[in-house]
Amino acid sequence: MSLDPKFKVSEFPSHMSKGFLKEIYNLNQEHTPEVGSLSSIAYLEELIKFSSNNFYISFENNIIGFMICFREGSEYKSKNYKFFTQNKAKFLYIDRIAVKSDYRRNGIGRSLYALIGSIAIDKEIPLCCEVNIEPLNQISIDFHENLGFCRVDEFAFDDHAVAYFIKEHS
Repeated sequence: MSLDPKFKVSEFPSHMSKGFLKEIYNLNQEHTPEVGSLSSIAYLEELIKFSSNNFYISFENNIIGFMICFREGSEYKSKNYKFFTQNKAKFLYIDRIAVKSDYRRNGIGRSLYALIGSIAIDKEIPLCCEVNIEPLNQISIDFHENLGFCRVDEFAFDDHAVAYFIKEHS
């Protein structure tokens, strides 16, 4: 399924306005606990600075989804990211993806994964991510498994638990 042309996929701009950052931040916060909560817009800016690949989806000039990814060697301090640094020499890590609820089931997530997957294939590196298993996010688990991701481990934090997934491309 290809993405409807009414949706526009773009890389994050090199100079992000406060309005752009606020839209990404608000979309992230609307989707917790599916994605981790961010403490501030300043922390979001720091994540973006350390990241390698970032995309957003817009519809009628409104941001309706985004994806933030990291390569190995980043200064990112996430425990989930560190799991992959300890288990893979090279990788592309999907840290967070969110799509506004009204726009789900339109192929947006699948399109973002196809885009980042093509980068991983080109670089011959695995694509990595984690999904909440407590609280259970079965829709995301099924989504990743249908895309060929394999569950490789789990970790329980104080307030939630995650499953780690990898899709090999080499």
